[in-house]
Amino acid sequence: MGTRRKYIDIPDHARRDFIKWTIGLGAALGLRPWKVFEVNESVVGPAVAQQASCSSVNRFVGNIMGNGGLAWMTQLWPFVEQATTGGASYYMTNKATDQVVADGDHPFKLGPDAPTFGGRKMTGYLCGTNETHTNKPTTSSTVAAGVGMFAAVSALQTTAPTLVPSIGIGALPYGNAAGAPMIASVANPQGMVDLFNSASSTAGGALVNSGDAALFEAYYKANLGLRAAAGRATMTSGLITGKVAANLLGKNLASQLRPTAADLSRYGITAGTPSKVANIANTLITTVKAFKLNLTNSVLLPGMNDDPHGAFGDMPTLQSTVKALGQIWESFMNDLMAEPDSLCAGAKLGDNTVIAWVGDTLKDPFTPSGWPDGTPKNSNAMWVFGASQLRAGWFGQMKGDGTVETFDPTTGANVAGGSSAAMAGPAGAAVLYAVAKGDMRRVQDFYRGPAIDGLVVPKQM
Repeated sequence: MGTRRKYIDIPDHARRDFIKWTIGLGAALGLRPWKVFEVNESVVGPAVAQQASCSSVNRFVGNIMGNGGLAWMTQLWPFVEQATTGGASYYMTNKATDQVVADGDHPFKLGPDAPTFGGRKMTGYLCGTNETHTNKPTTSSTVAAGVGMFAAVSALQTTAPTLVPSIGIGALPYGNAAGAPMIASVANPQGMVDLFNSASSTAGGALVNSGDAALFEAYYKANLGLRAAAGRATMTSGLITGKVAANLLGKNLASQLRPTAADLSRYGITAGTPSKVANIANTLITTVKAFKLNLTNSVLLPGMNDDPHGAFGDMPTLQSTVKALGQIWESFMNDLMAEPDSLCAGAKLGDNTVIAWVGDTLKDPFTPSGWPDGTPKNSNAMWVFGASQLRAGWFGQMKGDGTVETFDPTTGANVAGGSSAAMAGPAGAAVLYAVAKGDMRRVQDFYRGPAIDGLVVPKQM
């Protein structure tokens, strides 16, 4: 009988850094992640390699729509009565279709130009309060007192290795959460491309913890294995350090991240596209490329910020804007589904991406003239693509008679009346659940409210 291979034992707390460092170095050497996993397995065994081969968290995109821009989402995904009531603030009354309802789901309307996401379902939550005329809305994305949903998402994602954990386009709300990394803020979509030509050179920091002998030994042996796997004798010994590796990585990223003419055409962007729409497309195109290269886990982008009071006074422009937004998000998901997820065998990027849309106000769903900023009972809402982790449909409703329904997060049932503000915690917790791939224990690191069993799909054991 052969001698059983002896693997280096790495403590649980150190595995995250080991995985991050070896994947970063492997990328610099031009290796696909599967080759890195093979080397990892030969050094530290299949358990750690398996942990690296399929991330325990989903990626995340947050579209933060200030200054009334969230109102555009009601045209893609309207409230039920908004879509069917004549004279409501909806661009195609009675033309929206019903999303398929399964056990535990609620009714939900899909506008004629809404993205289909390949048949995967959407969720809406009545949550937060009306925050008219701010570009930094927070009430619908606050999980608990002092805990911001976006920061908590990034904290959850620290179990997955990336060079820049979270990126924000512009001055957007991020919030606080224990363990959350600092967000890397850039001015515009081009800044996101530029970020990896500079910031990536310092990503990873010091690559050796001299106080952890096992980690040092494993990292050293993995470096040797990765260099051998790369088969590049001309590589200098300096590549062993993460600083040089990340620097080499950064030099090659701009061309890989920048949107091409073909990309823009696929998203429907032309020279005549308003910048408020084109900027969303450019950011999402680069986001797909960054996800593909495993450079970041989370991207926050602004949306519209255009305060569209007069939208219903110019129906052709309103219709073209809604159509453009629908095409952009559909193309984004199509691009994600066209790319294998290098960190989860057999999956596509779109299978492991959660998206949320929040904002300051969605405007009055039932008064198109001047499209007033006020909302029934001063309520707000959040739309979520939950990567099959959440019950679908509207949880809570804004109704044509000026009343609202909230929801019981434990049962999922809609409830007449109640406070939209009180729903923010459970709704945010549901987003965290989707990002954590159903790991409620990790959600409870940030959320202490009522059970959210009625909002989520139970994790398959």
